[in-house]
Amino acid sequence: MLNLTNFSFKKPSLIIALFLFAINLNAQHKVQFLFRSLPAYHKATDTIYLAGSFNNWNPKNSKFSCSNCDEKNGIQIDLPGGMFEYKFTHGGWDAVEAGPEGLSTENRMITVERDTTLYVDIDHWTDHFPKKPKETTASKNVQILDTAFYIPQLNRHRRVWIYLPESYATTRKKYPVLYMHDGQNLFDNVTAGFGEWGVDEALDTLGRLHGEVIVVAVDHGAEKRINEYSPFDMEQYGKGEGDAYVDFLVQTLMPYINSHYRTKRSAKYTAVAGSSMGGLISFYAMMKYPTKFGAAGVFSPAFWVVKDRLLNYAFKRAPKLKGRMYFYAGQQESETMVPVSGIFMSPAFEILLIVCCVAHFRVQNNMEQISSRTRVRRNGSSMVAMASGPSLVFTFPLPSFLLQSLSYHKLHT
Repeated sequence: MLNLTNFSFKKPSLIIALFLFAINLNAQHKVQFLFRSLPAYHKATDTIYLAGSFNNWNPKNSKFSCSNCDEKNGIQIDLPGGMFEYKFTHGGWDAVEAGPEGLSTENRMITVERDTTLYVDIDHWTDHFPKKPKETTASKNVQILDTAFYIPQLNRHRRVWIYLPESYATTRKKYPVLYMHDGQNLFDNVTAGFGEWGVDEALDTLGRLHGEVIVVAVDHGAEKRINEYSPFDMEQYGKGEGDAYVDFLVQTLMPYINSHYRTKRSAKYTAVAGSSMGGLISFYAMMKYPTKFGAAGVFSPAFWVVKDRLLNYAFKRAPKLKGRMYFYAGQQESETMVPVSGIFMSPAFEILLIVCCVAHFRVQNNMEQISSRTRVRRNGSSMVAMASGPSLVFTFPLPSFLLQSLSYHKLHT
């Protein structure tokens, strides 16, 4: 639980807001998946895995699996109330449920309100069909820095990519650096599991308008991804290695990049960004190393994985923040991201509130000073907030009571 000892707020409404944010209504329901029909070529002893928004889309998690699956023997899990996306695999994203032409099916959806049993029909697996060769989509500005860059903090190797701006080869300029995770998903459709992000194409265009940047991207560790991107141990997924991974970024990779490439080395020109577990570890990286990272992109962060410990860590570290954070989540996130019943908050919102309040109240501590330095732009039920100094930029679907609370604290439209 979050420790609020020796912490005082200037406005009572903020205490109420914090209390509401901290309430957890995650009653667990038993959800059973039974298999009514499977492909004729599917062997009874083959394991079927369940991957979804409730287990960070792990395609081969033994805790979400069954062998000899049929209408009586299936996969049973506990889920809180809410809407979830999922699909079935038999061991990886190259072996996922498919339609008659071998194309991966759309994600399945389930709304959990009570104990539920679902009967599943699977037509095919994608690996039953001949693979069509993929063409590379990486731009000419993307290179493989190393196919096996050593990570001494974890005693393992990992592929590292680097994107160099168009002008890098023809000038002597120095450039800001953005460190990113899930490298195989950022530049090239050949290596991406669900289609690449298009980071290189976006920067090829945006760099001409808004300034160029070097991007350094580290591949995730497949089955080790959740562990490497979690800063704390997890009851469900085991040991967290994120603290060591962040140390690798700052103590090993960053010095290498700065010594081999023309970079602007101060925190003002150094950022970290990622999505889901990558969003979580980006948030943690800036919290742990606020003098190394001046900005963080935190996209659909998987805060729920280590919520309570992250809340306490954020509470302690937020006063040290000196840069900017950009939080982003869509309107169709899982219940661990968006408001529950329009009133009670998800882990993401609880942590956002803590960072916002602690950074402002501890560092600036003057409401008039805050109000004069902060702008809020509203768009329907979403909000983007920007502030100078220790600041947050976040795009989230926000409930009306929080908007009112923020307005009460003089965040000007």
